[in-house]
Amino acid sequence: MYYELYIDVLFLINFMMDSLLLMAVKKVLRCPVKNGRVFVGSGLGAVLTCVLVALPLPTAVRLLAYYAGIPSMMIRVGLDIRKGRQFWKAFGLLYVSAFLMGGMLQILRPWVRTGSIFFASAVPIYYLMYGIWRFLTMLRKQEERLCEVVLHVGPETYRMHALLDTGNGLTDPISGDPVSVIDPACAQKMLEKERTDTGVRYIPYRTVGGEGVMPVFRAEQMEVFLPGEKGEFRMRRPIIGICEGQISGHEEYQMILNPDVLAC
Repeated sequence: MYYELYIDVLFLINFMMDSLLLMAVKKVLRCPVKNGRVFVGSGLGAVLTCVLVALPLPTAVRLLAYYAGIPSMMIRVGLDIRKGRQFWKAFGLLYVSAFLMGGMLQILRPWVRTGSIFFASAVPIYYLMYGIWRFLTMLRKQEERLCEVVLHVGPETYRMHALLDTGNGLTDPISGDPVSVIDPACAQKMLEKERTDTGVRYIPYRTVGGEGVMPVFRAEQMEVFLPGEKGEFRMRRPIIGICEGQISGHEEYQMILNPDVLAC
């Protein structure tokens, strides 16, 4: 029993698939390389695959070259990533992307029997896969911006989740101190008891939706615990603004933290 293999078809299939995979990894990692370089890396991977199939090599050598050597060369040449953490990130993304694309193509195989149409379906699958990566990356970045905050208001202590928002540049026009914004429901709990040391006043603010005034008050102390090994920050007498509506639709966080408070 033998198989008849067309080397030109093998090259074209691998070149197309490698190009789509490298392009996906390039966009996710935002590699500063031109598309021409990506196609050179894909072509190199396709050529090496054809050589690997043609040569009578031991099984162990063939597997090592196919699953480690060729992907590494593609990443080095096509994405100009040669070592370090970025290289292993690209290596893992390449394999996960290949797994996802292969699975999606396998699902379509029973319904798309014509070879050209089948492989043409790889292009919309690429965009779908890239969209999934973008969505997961966005979620990961938002998780990295979430932190824990302990706010001391009067004799009480309140623990909540906050979003470190670089777009929040609100400052107190009198003192120049940064203002972090809190959910109105949390603020009501904090201020429901009368406290002579917690005076509420109003400051102007401006957003994309318009202008207005925001009630603010000073807390006694705020402690910010950043995720991972990024550290802890403590500040005295921070200014807290009270938002008009709910800050987070799914209540993932109750405060929008001004990043300037970390420098106080």
